[in-house]
Amino acid sequence: MSGTRITDQQVRLYMSKRKHHSQEIAAAKAGISVRSARRIDRDATLPSQKPRRYWRSRPDPFADVWDTEVAPMLMSAPQLQAITILRKLQDDHPGQYPDSTRRTLERRVRYWRAMSGPPKEVFFPQQHEPGARGLSDFTDVTELRVTLAGVPFAHRLYHFVLAFSRWEYANVVEGGESFEALSTGLQNALWQAGGCPREHRTDSLSAAFRNLQDEEDFTVRYAALLEHYGMAGTRNNRGQGHENGSVESSHRYLKEALDQALMLRGHRDFADRAAYDEFLREIVMRRNRRNAAAFRLEREQLMDLPLRRTTDFVEEEARVTRCSTFTVRGILYSAPSRLIGHRLKVRVYGDRLDCYLSGALVHSTARASRAGDNRRALDYRHFIEGLKRKPQAFKGLAFRDELFPREAYRRTWEQLEARLTQREACKTMVGLLELAALDGVEAVLAARLNASLVDGRLPDLKALREELAPRQVDCPVINVEIPPVSSYDELLGKEVAA
Repeated sequence: MSGTRITDQQVRLYMSKRKHHSQEIAAAKAGISVRSARRIDRDATLPSQKPRRYWRSRPDPFADVWDTEVAPMLMSAPQLQAITILRKLQDDHPGQYPDSTRRTLERRVRYWRAMSGPPKEVFFPQQHEPGARGLSDFTDVTELRVTLAGVPFAHRLYHFVLAFSRWEYANVVEGGESFEALSTGLQNALWQAGGCPREHRTDSLSAAFRNLQDEEDFTVRYAALLEHYGMAGTRNNRGQGHENGSVESSHRYLKEALDQALMLRGHRDFADRAAYDEFLREIVMRRNRRNAAAFRLEREQLMDLPLRRTTDFVEEEARVTRCSTFTVRGILYSAPSRLIGHRLKVRVYGDRLDCYLSGALVHSTARASRAGDNRRALDYRHFIEGLKRKPQAFKGLAFRDELFPREAYRRTWEQLEARLTQREACKTMVGLLELAALDGVEAVLAARLNASLVDGRLPDLKALREELAPRQVDCPVINVEIPPVSSYDELLGKEVAA
């Protein structure tokens, strides 16, 4: 029938009916015209077996420039996009190649690449054996927009995946891609899985070191870590993330699951780091439950764990200066003033620094990252007592801006500095920081300061202290009179007589 393509089924039906009926009746039963029936009688080849004929519905608009201009451009730069070539032709030939020819050019470029373009990279699907391979990688999760107590939480995730079962583990990393973060995350994953794969694969790990010396040191420590767990280490080529595909694809699915859970939760703010860690753990466990059957098979093929974990820290030395600060890996940290002048042994973990003096743990702080050229990680609580004695030192303090725990405190200082004398502004600000240092007061006080800023008022330090500072509790005085020992003898004598 005119305008409709004849199918293989119609040809077969016509041929079967033609054995017992005339050409006209067989054609009618097959739903085709008599003219088509005559053509089938001459050649019974099925339509799907005939070569398809292509023809143009209009002249090729790029015929004049294809061999002389377009093809040479593609040969010199095969990755050129069709839209780029079209803009070039429009500049060289004004009014000759309108935007409506874009699709035609894209089809021609795509055909040229298939016929004459460079070879493309081939991806080889892998068949994973149980217990054969585990993969580690770090992934940035800035797009999740997580906040802790209203403050944006800059972090990334360490992510471990068993290739066969897709069992995974993830933990928060506040610093960069360091050996300590890799060691801590990997060991946590292995002990949670209850065994070790025979091979551990990572990317090139170039983000974990900054120079040749660091790379050599990293390589030695990483080799010792793998040897402790009896695993062979492999790496994919630099810049070829798809070679770590089992974990790279899991990044996307894990981040999608986290994002969906945050949307379902209704907000992205957490009270503290512990609450966020628990949220992440629940999401990962939920994803692992879907792979429980495959993981049970893989668990039987994992190698046994060693008797104990190996070290997941690096030990360095640092001296606490008279400013109550010390420097580790180019970042300035603060310490309690009682440690001024002492040289500390600092254990650098992936998420924290533990400081020891004569073998005793004397100070612990979160490890900072140098992302964004950040070089200071100071705790305002370590400077309160000194500033109370010298409050006017606050105005010109070199690291003053790092002492504001929240944005509300910084904005409050700007108003105090603009509207009060230096003496009064510094005294009030130090008093506010002292009040904020009390347990559980920092966030509440920040809310009070924000309310004052909205109303255009300066904070009333005396009223805030009466409201937020802990009150003295008068304990009753209880006098206990101890009876003489002879009274017990009298009681015992009465019981015997009875």
